Amino acid sequence: MEISPEGSAIFLLLNYRYTQFEKIKMNHRLIIFICYMALAFSWIHAQEWKQLFNGEDLAEWEQIGPGEFVVENGLLKTVGGMGMIFYPAERFGDVIIRVVYTVKDNDCNSGVFIRLPEKPWDPWAAVNSGYEVQIDNGTRHVGGDFHCTGVLYSLTRAIAHPQKAPGEWNTMEIILDGQRTIVHVNGEKVTDFTEGDQVPPKIRDFEPDRGPRPASGYIGLQNHDSESIVYFKEVAVKSIKQ
Repeated sequence: MEISPEGSAIFLLLNYRYTQFEKIKMNHRLIIFICYMALAFSWIHAQEWKQLFNGEDLAEWEQIGPGEFVVENGLLKTVGGMGMIFYPAERFGDVIIRVVYTVKDNDCNSGVFIRLPEKPWDPWAAVNSGYEVQIDNGTRHVGGDFHCTGVLYSLTRAIAHPQKAPGEWNTMEIILDGQRTIVHVNGEKVTDFTEGDQVPPKIRDFEPDRGPRPASGYIGLQNHDSESIVYFKEVAVKSIKQ
């Protein structure tokens, strides 16, 4: 069948329009794909851990009080006390704080300070104005369910006792979710506390003052005493905001 010149022109026009339509569809899909990848990259980046200890020095930390932290074979080591280091660059809220540590023996005492409302000028100011997530699996100091690893020191009762034997590495994850604080040690929940929950009264002068803490604050690590040797190989934070 012979096609007229008019028919050929119509055919070519339709074919051109179809080709252009397909190109538009392809470009549209490409734009959607690029947007999706950008969002995915942004989400992945937001989920990354920010390392606060570089394994080399304490340039980004400040020592407060007696004793010190030293870097030994790429690890943070507590020496003497009672003092602390704190991270002054920013306040943290709505994050997970991950601390990987080991102890010389079960009676070694240390802790992770959270929700500090101001940069501390004294370690006791940190004790009384923030929360200390305890590291202590023994009885040399106080012992008991309110003074052991993973609790908010003297304020919450331990749900579990998952710290490993001395020399083994423990992973502590502290979730700051608004006014709620959740602590896991080696994957087991030890503390789940929300501001306003009932706490026992203060009965010892070295226990923290009772009262509310802020939703966000500075964080720190404690060097407790000369007999308590604790090593940290990771201190990291990750946002939980979506």
